[in-house]
Amino acid sequence: MQKILIVEDEEKIARFVELELKHEGYAVEKAVDGRTGLSLAEKGGYDLILLDIMLPGINGIEILRRIRKESDVPVILLTARDAVMDKVMGLDMGADDYITKPFAIEELLARIRVILRKKQTLQTAQPVLHCLGLTLDASRFKVTYNGIPVELTAKEFSLLQSLMQNKNIVMSRDALLETVWGYEYAGETNVVDVYVRYLRQKIDEKFNTKIITTVRGVGYVIKEE
Repeated sequence: MQKILIVEDEEKIARFVELELKHEGYAVEKAVDGRTGLSLAEKGGYDLILLDIMLPGINGIEILRRIRKESDVPVILLTARDAVMDKVMGLDMGADDYITKPFAIEELLARIRVILRKKQTLQTAQPVLHCLGLTLDASRFKVTYNGIPVELTAKEFSLLQSLMQNKNIVMSRDALLETVWGYEYAGETNVVDVYVRYLRQKIDEKFNTKIITTVRGVGYVIKEE
């Protein structure tokens, strides 16, 4: 049975979502404040976390930041309708999706199913990728360069994985947004450029190499003859 954690301080919403999830066959735990939610999330064992942004104690963005240091568990943010910057910040920090309040429970359930199917697919068939001295083992969430571990966040890992899976193919920013973040941004954003820079800092600069090539005006590619 798949297990979901709800971190939501509006108890009526939390209870309603809990009942609907249990009706769909999920195991559910709840927290109504940030500190309790973070404590439960850090214990692990969840297949997905529903995380409100505005929480007492510790806000959802900070909880997400701490989760992403240790885990790639899928996170769906619950946000206020007008909190655009909160959405962008949360997605940039590794959230898998967001849904605005008030929301239709059918839409939330559909988003949960999509993310859990994607997670299951990734877990069941993950070849180990090799390229330019890099080894990426998705089943173990592990990257090494010539045998030396490279510590990446969940989104950095997914971005590198997408580029390695498509080596010698130029990936546009839009394609990488869709593949890695699983949605399309409404408006201009440099999130792909930012995360490529993070990867270069952790790999190229650290090991004095050049893994990701910029194709000006198009996107990025990992070239291997």
